[in-house]
Amino acid sequence: MIFRQLFDSVSGTYSYVLASRPGGEALILDPVLEKVDRYCQLLRELDLKLVKAVDTHLHADHVTGLGELRDRTHCMTVMGDQTKADVVAMRVADGDKVTIEGLSLDVMYTPGHTDDSYSYLMGDRVFTGDTLLIRGTGRTDFQNGSARAQYDSIFNRLLKLPDETMVFPAHDYKGDTVSTIGEEKRYNPRLQVRSVDEYVELMANLKLPNPKMMDVAIPANMHVGLHQEELEKEGRALSATEAIRSLGRPDILLVDLRETNERMKHGMLEGALHTPYPSVEESLKPGGMLREVAAATGRRVVFFCAFGERSAMAVAAAKEAGLLNSAHIAGGLDAWKKAGGPVVH
Repeated sequence: MIFRQLFDSVSGTYSYVLASRPGGEALILDPVLEKVDRYCQLLRELDLKLVKAVDTHLHADHVTGLGELRDRTHCMTVMGDQTKADVVAMRVADGDKVTIEGLSLDVMYTPGHTDDSYSYLMGDRVFTGDTLLIRGTGRTDFQNGSARAQYDSIFNRLLKLPDETMVFPAHDYKGDTVSTIGEEKRYNPRLQVRSVDEYVELMANLKLPNPKMMDVAIPANMHVGLHQEELEKEGRALSATEAIRSLGRPDILLVDLRETNERMKHGMLEGALHTPYPSVEESLKPGGMLREVAAATGRRVVFFCAFGERSAMAVAAAKEAGLLNSAHIAGGLDAWKKAGGPVVH
């Protein structure tokens, strides 16, 4: 397995690059905007294809690299269901899995630092975001934070993991890089409390200054979505209502870019072809399935995904591949459902 821990000294942020093999798919956790050049260089050096960029929560101390990485690598952006970010390609909830070729991360909802904080468990290690830090815990005094919720996340979720599980947080300010669940139980001063009330009192008396970047970072991190207006101007976007009206039309080929688990959870559209987003470029090449089906039938390819981000990128890829007539459903299945469109479970 390829595992790289990268550090941004300005904000004290750790980012993590994961892949199962050289030449394979990669995922990055908690990327920082100013470090995107470094990540891209590393991806090239290790011959990796970035397919997912994940933020554990909406950060207040740095601007996320999610949008920039998506624009440069055409990867999918991933955050939890509760995020205030305008558009991410994929939203996950407790119990879901985030997968890339050869690797799978279990999604754990661990609110408290913020109301959209998630941790990701992968075998012998857990990425705790800012919920559990090395010899500390994330502050709970803004962004709908809650010391009570954090106590529950830490004591009833994270500390129930095996003691030898390695802890990789999103931040550290003292130079520590990794800990274990067992170590934190024994030596983390904030975890030596006897009750939830004691923890709430402890967190209420920290009196921390606001993060220096907070007023810049939070608004910026809420607007990471891909701008889809251009496609509309070019006539390459169908509104959900238009798409619903065209359902079943013989001249349109609907292509679902979501992953199998998203389809099972949120439903499917009647008659849609399933081509998960990471395989789209391959499918649009000469000899690729999508290209051949479009050529053989003369049908207009209309892509859709969860929120319109993957489908917008697929339209751009189709244009590059010479399929000039493709389009997407603006706002994805989310907009489709809101407009009363039928789904099949």
